Amino acid sequence: MSTARTLVVVSAGLSNPSSTRLLADRLTDATVRELERLGDDVTVVNLELRDHAHAIVDAMLTGFPTGELAEALEQLVAADGVIAVTPLFTTTYSGLFKSFVDIIDKDSLRDMPVLLGATGGTPRHSLALDYSVRPLFSYLRTDVLATTVFAATDDWAGQGGDEANPLPRRIERAGRELAERVHARENAGPADPFASAPSFADLLAQGGVES
Repeated sequence: MSTARTLVVVSAGLSNPSSTRLLADRLTDATVRELERLGDDVTVVNLELRDHAHAIVDAMLTGFPTGELAEALEQLVAADGVIAVTPLFTTTYSGLFKSFVDIIDKDSLRDMPVLLGATGGTPRHSLALDYSVRPLFSYLRTDVLATTVFAATDDWAGQGGDEANPLPRRIERAGRELAERVHARENAGPADPFASAPSFADLLAQGGVES
């Protein structure tokens, strides 16, 4: 019996089209193929941050996401797995990507399988995924995959059968790892932010509430 799975793909590219969205799409295709091979039915939700840029800033100022952004966040925390891809500027994630992460409740993505990707002009920036992007999602206590995928400008030039280019193979490997993690996971829904709070009855029993 097949299981319905939902992937939310977060892309922080600023242009349209963008290499960031292209990498996100390739990672999504690889993951979906493997999930379907494992027998799962897959729904993909694409979240283009550039379409929500003003709402993200408003949410940072007010503390309350609204409208389509609020709906997108609900889809994110209810997903079975997440693919998050950002362009790199001055060796780190984009401001839009960081602002979006800042408005996510820190407990809402606990144990969520996350595949990280990034794009940049030069391979010298590839380490930013581990020293800059990974800590963001480790703080959120997500299940960040060991394999990350960085694509420099030159990586897109020779994808068609060029054995010297490791990008296609790395995309397939990352997609397979995410699919296996998602397939094995039982999604209990969004994390309950009040799960660790004592009940009123417990407080009464411990004498922690005065009448």
